[in-house]
Amino acid sequence: MSLADQFAAYSAWRSRLAAHIGELQTWLSQNELADAQSDLRLTQMLERLREDRLNVAFVAEFSRGKSELINAIFFADYGNRMLPSSAGRTTMCPTELLFDSNKPPSIELLPIQTRSSNSSVSEYKRFPDEWTLVALDTESPDAMQDALRHVSETTRVTPAEASRLGFAVGQEQIDLYSVGDDGLVEVPRWRHAMINFPHPLLKQGLVILDTPGLNAIGAEPELTLSLLPNAHAVLFILAADTGVTQSDMAIWREHICGGGVAKRGRMVVLNKIDGQWDELKTQEEIDAEIARQVEASANVLELPAGQVFPVSAQKGLVAKINGDAALLEKSRLPLLESALSKELIPAKREIVCDSTEGEFGDVSRRVRSLLDSRLNGLREQLTELTELRGKNKGVVEYMMGKVRAEKEEFESGLQRYYAVRSVFSTLTNNLFGHLGLDVLRQLTHETRTTMDEAVFSKTLSDAMANFFTRSREALTKSNGEIGEILAMMEAVYKKFAVEHGLKLGAPTSFSLLRYEKELDRLQAWCNDHLNTMLSLMTHDKKNITQKFFEEVAVQVRRAFEHANRDAEVWLRAVMAPMETQVREHQIQLKRRLESIKRIHQATDTLEDRIAELDGVEKNLLQQIEALEEIIGRVQEMLVPLGERELQAA
Repeated sequence: MSLADQFAAYSAWRSRLAAHIGELQTWLSQNELADAQSDLRLTQMLERLREDRLNVAFVAEFSRGKSELINAIFFADYGNRMLPSSAGRTTMCPTELLFDSNKPPSIELLPIQTRSSNSSVSEYKRFPDEWTLVALDTESPDAMQDALRHVSETTRVTPAEASRLGFAVGQEQIDLYSVGDDGLVEVPRWRHAMINFPHPLLKQGLVILDTPGLNAIGAEPELTLSLLPNAHAVLFILAADTGVTQSDMAIWREHICGGGVAKRGRMVVLNKIDGQWDELKTQEEIDAEIARQVEASANVLELPAGQVFPVSAQKGLVAKINGDAALLEKSRLPLLESALSKELIPAKREIVCDSTEGEFGDVSRRVRSLLDSRLNGLREQLTELTELRGKNKGVVEYMMGKVRAEKEEFESGLQRYYAVRSVFSTLTNNLFGHLGLDVLRQLTHETRTTMDEAVFSKTLSDAMANFFTRSREALTKSNGEIGEILAMMEAVYKKFAVEHGLKLGAPTSFSLLRYEKELDRLQAWCNDHLNTMLSLMTHDKKNITQKFFEEVAVQVRRAFEHANRDAEVWLRAVMAPMETQVREHQIQLKRRLESIKRIHQATDTLEDRIAELDGVEKNLLQQIEALEEIIGRVQEMLVPLGERELQAA
């Protein structure tokens, strides 16, 4: 089963999962069981599934056959090369291939001059007017080839302008950005490209990131700070005819294998093995030579040989287009695709399951708890009314007084609930006082001022370190407030469960640990790329300051934005069961009292009322059964699947 088929199966599974969650949302609305909180969380789950993306990044130095490998793995069915692939440099800027149904097929190109601003590529994505738009005629392969050549365009600027745009200008010809005879430097014309193409895989949520070589990667920190770390798979491509060069090694160590450990989904491809296909050698001799190259590359990269995949992307593409099974097998491309699908698809599915399971479990437990509460309240009414059979008016009056006293006792206890809400509100304000973006904005402003006014390198270094220290303190204090809120809600849940029989379970837990780890990652990147003695001594203060705020501070702000959103969702989730159960208990007590009153006043006969409640009980049991069926269908989709089940999905 090819990677394309595996991904299609994964997309079908994701669509079925979304359909079952949507089924629950519709069912809750039809049965008048929906509330604003449950509906919001189900809607968010469906949006996440709809916007789910599978990000695969291809990283290599120039002329390693990277674009050809993308064509061979993903676009052979198109019958032609989608990305331009020829000798020399074909990808001059980071290029994303994706599909957005709200836009026509096109190429969006961000001018290189935008690097001189303090804004990242992700921020520019919010402003379409800043991008140059090139229409993409998907009916004409020749027209598409012409349009796609834009990603290879360069422009010539002065050395000062090149430095201002973040390109390290060298004096030697071996340097990528060197001064020509005309006194100018050739640099990429575009900073970033987005190709919106209606390919079936892209329609299903695949996003391919094609990156340029080492110099361009280093000049665009957002690649190493955000795009590459967040990719579900990174394919690092070497060329069999060059082996692991010094620049290959720099990319591997600095941008892929951070900390000396290759993460899951990081794979090495040894391309262009067809260079070893010598008709004067036996197949055994050819295989042995390729095996030696694999072993040598694995040793240099400090990897097991099994993690290096020798292929011929060009022959694999030709074989797929021509339907040549023998050539395809010889290219070894299917072995890479199989390994990629085994790494990529299960890992991505696991991520989706984890994010869905907790949210869906909270919503389904809450609805089930509500129905159980209604059923228990109804059965209490039935028990009370059944006990009144054959009893005189005095007994009915006694029962009415008993329920009224229970109702008054509960309403008296509600003062504690209102007090909890008041304390909850205070703790929430404290939490957002630490976690809120206003605090981070002030810290960012102070840090920028310090760095702009810095005279010594140590001042720059201290300012960056202080930024992370205070950001981390904000998360630590926020975690303290979260702990207080959780402890308080646990105590209140237990008290109301014991005193009034409310079924509340345990409040949902929450932690900011993932954001603390994100700060650690960003600080490590900052220390490796900006806050080193070499950087501080050889780079202009303004350039370091700009890079810090353009990339590092932006990523920290993004982390805080996500933390704020997660905290808001959790706060609603932790209070919602309490609110629902209190409201439901009030309604049940009121109904019990009214039911006995009506019998006391002889406006209803006892038997008629019991029959009516029997019908309501039957309906409730049917609702619980229907809910369990829907929940079961979703939970079945979230059970880990083997390869065979995924193929059948």
